[in-house]
Amino acid sequence: MSLPTKYPARSHAQRVAEQLGAEFSDAVYLLTSPTIEIYAYCDQTKPFRQDRYFNYLTGAHDLNSAAVTYDVKNDKLTLWLPEIDEEDVMWSGLPLSIEQAKEKYDVDDVKYINDKEAAVDFAGRLIGIEEIKHSIEFFTALGSGYTVEKKLQDALDMARSVKDDYEIALMRRAAEITDNSHLAVMSALPIEQNEGHIHAEFVYHAMRQGSKFQAYDPICCSGTDCGTLHYIKNDQELGNEKQLVLIDAGAEWQCYAADVTRVFPINGEWTPEARSIYTTVLDMQTQTMNKVKPGQSWDELHFLAHRILVEKFLELGIFQNGTVDEILEARTSVAFLPHGLGHMLGMDTHDVAGFPNYEDPDPMFRYLRLRGDLKLGNVVTVEPGIYFNNFLLEPYLKDEKHLKYINKTVLDKYMPVGGVRIEDDVVVTKDGYENMTKITSDPDEVASIVKKGIEKGRSHFHVVV
Repeated sequence: MSLPTKYPARSHAQRVAEQLGAEFSDAVYLLTSPTIEIYAYCDQTKPFRQDRYFNYLTGAHDLNSAAVTYDVKNDKLTLWLPEIDEEDVMWSGLPLSIEQAKEKYDVDDVKYINDKEAAVDFAGRLIGIEEIKHSIEFFTALGSGYTVEKKLQDALDMARSVKDDYEIALMRRAAEITDNSHLAVMSALPIEQNEGHIHAEFVYHAMRQGSKFQAYDPICCSGTDCGTLHYIKNDQELGNEKQLVLIDAGAEWQCYAADVTRVFPINGEWTPEARSIYTTVLDMQTQTMNKVKPGQSWDELHFLAHRILVEKFLELGIFQNGTVDEILEARTSVAFLPHGLGHMLGMDTHDVAGFPNYEDPDPMFRYLRLRGDLKLGNVVTVEPGIYFNNFLLEPYLKDEKHLKYINKTVLDKYMPVGGVRIEDDVVVTKDGYENMTKITSDPDEVASIVKKGIEKGRSHFHVVV
């Protein structure tokens, strides 16, 4: 099926109206893009990040100080451009014109924000999702202003949770860029002497492919720091005493995110302990991903991941003195897998409509960012992990309820592994799923890529400092 030539903003607006229902059949909903902000006490601007709700109704991922309205009754989507600032033109060039915007975006009309006559019909019908501070002149022109309506945000979230073909195509491109960048990182260990070099290598290759922004700050860690879930330092040396490198990084393409994690041996050779944990996590991912389909309970998949972990730990001898069901009931496995199996993915890395319950009394499900059943068109990450983190393990090792199931002597052999997480991006399809992530996670192939990079580096690469 061929894709539309423009981001399908009108169909998105109609989808939101369907979610809102008849109660809002006379409403006009209003969203705005951020203005360019300046850091305090200097004239440097902050990095611009488009409002995701505004982008959903326009596809204008790089347009600032603008607004969009959708008149439900008249099925009319209008983009409102900021007035031309002559002083800004001197520094930054001419902005997008009305004619150019009509050609570029899937909207019914384009106006300037101060067009009071065009906006007068909206008085008393406008609803928004928050108290928006920018584009004040536009709101002033409307006279009676607008009403903040929580149901509009709920409707936007539900509409965004199901991706159309155009959105999935954007996410496939983000995934492709991400795959290539992960491969580059795996292949370039000779010039990666610390975690910062890994970070730089990924961003360099993403930008070379046209992705100027990352979907989130890359997590680049090594050794025991791989046991920190959202590690942020990215500055430690890659010493030979360390076993693994973990990189969790994803490119952004026109506001749509990829989110991929790969782990590889720091010298191209898996230690027995690292390979055992890696293949366990890979089995957790394979088995859970193979069950992804419309109607599948995400809670059940998360529980399955824990069951596989417990079974493997009993085989390895890390767990002892109990059955699989007894250890699951005690929730001892949460010490090694404290986060959820995955989350919604879209314009945000942790996308909307996951409905987490961070007050859940059950520690196994408390940090699960996605609850409920999968739907056709959802995009999710599948990212099981196993972590050997002293801070996380300490309470369990002091509690007899859990300690009786843990063989500390065997556990100590695995502590240098640090942590393993494998993460892919998956679309829920009619018959199952499509895995958009193509970079290999096979342990032998991963090791081979690293070793080839090391061999090549001995004769070609030089260290950049």
